[in-house]
Amino acid sequence: MSTPWGVATFGAATVAVEPDFARVKFGLASIGEAPAEAFQAAQQIITGVRAVLRAHAIPDAGVSPSRLKLATHYVYSRVDDERRKAGYKCEADFEVETEAIGSLQRLLIEIVDAGAERIDGIDFDVRSKPALRSRARRDAVTAARAKAELYAEAAGVELGKVLHIEDVDPERLKTYSHSGVSGGVEEDFAPGQIVVTAAVPMGFAIDG
Repeated sequence: MSTPWGVATFGAATVAVEPDFARVKFGLASIGEAPAEAFQAAQQIITGVRAVLRAHAIPDAGVSPSRLKLATHYVYSRVDDERRKAGYKCEADFEVETEAIGSLQRLLIEIVDAGAERIDGIDFDVRSKPALRSRARRDAVTAARAKAELYAEAAGVELGKVLHIEDVDPERLKTYSHSGVSGGVEEDFAPGQIVVTAAVPMGFAIDG
């Protein structure tokens, strides 16, 4: 340190909780000889999918459907080594939120049975993430202060007032970790938990 000024520490904290809802992305498709047939077949699949969602008590507010998309459908012919027009394909994508995580597997099975062509992704999350982030930030400040107090005690000086507080984007924690600064971040949480992390570099004055 070219210009000593006090005690600088880095504090980090992690809060892990069980997810309370899941976000499922899936898509469906239908093929018809004419556009109207493709649209009609897609609507029938959508009707079946919505019946499944209602049976799982998923409200309409928890369903985000996309608009129907129509495109010419082609198939590849190995004999002629070329694509051939084979009607029209109608597609739609859905994003659904459900709090019934325990019955998620059954929901996925029934969605596919109703005609969904693919499951594009499943994300787990918590609705209280802002509150969890605030908790992690408070814990990070506590960790940084505790570390500074330890250094001051070991050096035989009194820790003074806070001179500097800097927020750190959680994504930057990887950089700190690779630099050899862990700040007490735990990384061995059980699979399936939602992990919220916060970090803060702090600076303190030295009294006496």
